[in-house]
Amino acid sequence: MAVQERIQKLVDDNKVMLFMKGTPEQPMCGFSSTVIEILKRLDIEYGSANVLDADADSELRDGIKAFSDWPTLPQLYVNGEFVGGCDLAIELYQSGELEKMIVGEGTE
Repeated sequence: MAVQERIQKLVDDNKVMLFMKGTPEQPMCGFSSTVIEILKRLDIEYGSANVLDADADSELRDGIKAFSDWPTLPQLYVNGEFVGGCDLAIELYQSGELEKMIVGEGTE
């Protein structure tokens, strides 16, 4: 499967998907760690992909940047849409918009 197809499948299969450096249990950069902390505070389930995983070819790290046309990591997707990186996740979390995007307004 081509890397773009793999990325699309991950985005489609997870309501919230985070492409990050490291894992949720062991983030490998401060920005990834910050987004993980935001997702923990929202207490929601999410998928993640480690772009530094030696088992996953390095295509994923370059592929996700091309997929989103966004040069940095981490990258957060909600409901199949690219939300942004760490700075945008912080802004949306602080304004309450991120929770609305994930949970939905007035829906369970």
